[in-house]
Amino acid sequence: MALVHDIRLSESGFTKLKVKLSDAIARRKVYRQTLNELRSLNSRELDDLGMHRSMITRVAYEAAYGK
Repeated sequence: MALVHDIRLSESGFTKLKVKLSDAIARRKVYRQTLNELRSLNSRELDDLGMHRSMITRVAYEAAYGK
């Protein structure tokens, strides 16, 4: 009995992995960019946004990954 592999399934699996990886990279980039931009603001600017400096990490995470 011969063993048969369907190449299309392998490509499909690779494509799904590639999409997940690129999505993870894009989300991480949004997280880092948001974090850096918020950290560059002074306390008055953060106050104008209704934020405290302790909220920066959470806000950046929510911007990138949702709630």
